[in-house]
Amino acid sequence: MREAEGLRSDRVGQVVILGGGTAGWMTAAALARTFAGRVAITLLESEEIGTVGVGEATIPTIHWFNDLIGLDEAAFLGATKATFKLGIEFVDWRSPGHRYFHPFGQFGAPLPGVAFHHRWLKARADGHDLPLSALSLATALAMQNRFAKPVADARSILSTLGYAFHFDAGLYARHLRTLAESAGVTRIEGKLARVERDGGSGHVTALVTERGELLAGDLFIDCSGFRALLIEGVMQAGYEDWSHWLPCDRAVAVPCARVGETTPYTRSTARAAGWQWRIPLQHRTGNGYVYASPHLSDDEAAATLLANLDGEALAEPRFLRFVAGRRRRAWIGNVVAIGLSSGFLEPLESTSIHLIQSGIAKLLTLFPDRDMDPALARRYDALLSADMDNIKDFLILHYHATARDEPLWRAVRAMAVPETLTERIGHYARAGRLMVGSDELFRDASWLAVLDGQGIAARDYNPVADTVDPVSNRNQVQQIAALIARAAPTLPGHDAALAALLEPAR
Repeated sequence: MREAEGLRSDRVGQVVILGGGTAGWMTAAALARTFAGRVAITLLESEEIGTVGVGEATIPTIHWFNDLIGLDEAAFLGATKATFKLGIEFVDWRSPGHRYFHPFGQFGAPLPGVAFHHRWLKARADGHDLPLSALSLATALAMQNRFAKPVADARSILSTLGYAFHFDAGLYARHLRTLAESAGVTRIEGKLARVERDGGSGHVTALVTERGELLAGDLFIDCSGFRALLIEGVMQAGYEDWSHWLPCDRAVAVPCARVGETTPYTRSTARAAGWQWRIPLQHRTGNGYVYASPHLSDDEAAATLLANLDGEALAEPRFLRFVAGRRRRAWIGNVVAIGLSSGFLEPLESTSIHLIQSGIAKLLTLFPDRDMDPALARRYDALLSADMDNIKDFLILHYHATARDEPLWRAVRAMAVPETLTERIGHYARAGRLMVGSDELFRDASWLAVLDGQGIAARDYNPVADTVDPVSNRNQVQQIAALIARAAPTLPGHDAALAALLEPAR
């Protein structure tokens, strides 16, 4: 086969993916699009094995993946019952009755001299008490149930927007399966019975199904979810447990009927033993309660969730168990873990699908030959670990900076947090500095939104801001706030904007 296709004998010619769902079909679609038939791709999954399917909210990095596979946005919106997402509203996190918004995009607008948020901090120090939320167009649109896409022209306030999607994860996997199979991916229905390995190298050589089918390959991608059948079950990667920082270990999920307009944002509401998500779709609303089992029983969690739905429940509550953390190694030999098999961070900031595409992007960058150079695996692990570490710190911030008084919240407020997070908080509290590395997922605007939203106030600002006249600075900051306030009501409602995009696809 390799000679017929002109493929060098040292190149990977056959990739086998274990598991479907979001991770499996995202991986299959990406590989099929990238290699365009030069690599045979086989995916093994069973209809009898359910998927987690709670990752219905995304962040703007999903546009990279959509572009990679050539996704038609209108067709995708229709097929997955998707809605637009401008950010996340956090309710009762800092304290009961308080709410704030983590928007996608930027705060303010680029001004000369220093980062915009230092201009805002200087204006505030000079007596102009303007809330951060007034300086975000995404926040203004979200609170008015409006939506607009960003534009490239930096002179337009629309250039400060960012957006992502909410979608039905099951429908998303089905849509990707259609695209992947049309691009040549072979799907095998069945369950894994055993794994064959090379006696010398320890590399996996084939998966064998319960029906006796032998799926040979050069590279194996573990998308088997929490079971981690290859990376843990065969390669014994080990697991780094982060539950001492992120103590929620269970979730209960239930969809409910849509009520009223579709909100273009995810909502996260803090509860006594965790938090509740609300994800609006075209045909229903997704809901769940992520909680710490030492503080709440499963029955109590389900009762709390059912008592706090917008509309009628459409299914029985479904329970999940997990341990926050990551595999000590996500690439061993010729096995690469992508998605939940590589680790789990609760969906508080909608990072589950990002971590799938992060794994895919790193695999494509480091794609091996058949000899599986161990240096590539080490680099993959280092990059994925850094990505998860930064997300972990961002999630911990939400829990740690709080004034809630229930036992769970008192414990997370008092816990010792990673030194990297302590340093970030300290830099911001002292002088408003946001120490964000160039490769980090969450950028300045995200850290600013959550630090400020959770009640961490900056006592000072970058001295460079003092090169701007105080009156001019206040006027410029106020002018941007006024522009946002004028622009938001002129933009379309979310449902109208969505319908306009869907209409041509119908």
